[in-house]
Amino acid sequence: MDLAYSPEEEEFRARLREWLAKALPTLPRKPSPQDWPGRRAYDLGWQRMLYDAGYGHVHWDASPTMRLIFLEETELAGAPYVGAGFVGLLHAGPTIAAEGTPEQRERWLPPILRGEEVWCQGFSEPDAGSDLAALRTRAWRDGDEYVVTGSKIWTSHAEVADWCELLVRTDAAAPKHRGITWLAMPMSAPGVTVRPLRTLAGSAEFAEVFLDDVRVPVSYRVGEENDGWRVTMVTLSFERGTAFVGEVVACRRMLGELARTARENGRWDDPVLRRRLGRMNAEFRALWRLTQWNVSGGGVPGVGGSVFKLRYSHARQELYDVAAEVLGAGAFDLERPWVLDRLSSLSYTIAAGTSQIQRNIVAERILGLPKGP
Repeated sequence: MDLAYSPEEEEFRARLREWLAKALPTLPRKPSPQDWPGRRAYDLGWQRMLYDAGYGHVHWDASPTMRLIFLEETELAGAPYVGAGFVGLLHAGPTIAAEGTPEQRERWLPPILRGEEVWCQGFSEPDAGSDLAALRTRAWRDGDEYVVTGSKIWTSHAEVADWCELLVRTDAAAPKHRGITWLAMPMSAPGVTVRPLRTLAGSAEFAEVFLDDVRVPVSYRVGEENDGWRVTMVTLSFERGTAFVGEVVACRRMLGELARTARENGRWDDPVLRRRLGRMNAEFRALWRLTQWNVSGGGVPGVGGSVFKLRYSHARQELYDVAAEVLGAGAFDLERPWVLDRLSSLSYTIAAGTSQIQRNIVAERILGLPKGP
């Protein structure tokens, strides 16, 4: 497979680099990690700048390779991450683009691209994490509305979200994978209660969400009733296949910073550490090539996203273990970005599908192994 870039793609890269060099110095000061209203405004402001410059569409309308170049160049330039726009731009938006009606795409996609609305993800529940299909949040039809009751946990950006991509059970009698429906729920609806959760790193980008007879129009359903599991697989394919692209670039950049720091503080003299850094460099180069391969086919990422997610999660955790070796006693200084990133990395083998679940997907859908008894 040819993974080289065409002249047109390289011209796109050059124009983007030139624009980033002019735009980034004009950004306001980044808010505190604890100031989520401020972070929402900052992140949406950046998305608006991208939109006005003609780059707001790249997550959906551009070719997969153009999207890859965009994510690579913005990360290398130190541009803001999608932040509060993560779910809308990388999960819900692509899902609606792939599965929504023309009216739904017209209603929800432009506000996401213009940096006007934030989405959160209402998938996991207290008793339905890795086994997502065991979810219990119920929804029943009442005329042209669904009435929703239940609770969600680890709901990303719920406290600043306008909309929620919500999984509900609409047929309790059906097999658990067949009675699920994918809804777009307005977070302003009566009966929605949000309770922020503080993470190990001290931030609160997750929340519990309680739903008490929340009414959601049937027209806000994406896909058919009880076909939500298939739609969810589309969402998770985007999450596992392309949502971490920028982070791979960040990890490769961090490896270079680690090597420079090791030379400055004398830890470069340790041959075992040098070998680990070299192996990690090879690993992230391979992950980058896998990313290119995953997006080269266009459309919805396939099960290759699970291969990527599985290996990337563990590689990222190992990277921050190496960072702790390089920093020595500084690995306990919470003012250092790498330290907070290390705490955050502990969740990667759980978030977006646990490593155990990814191994099952790879074994069954790629290797063709039988399911266990």
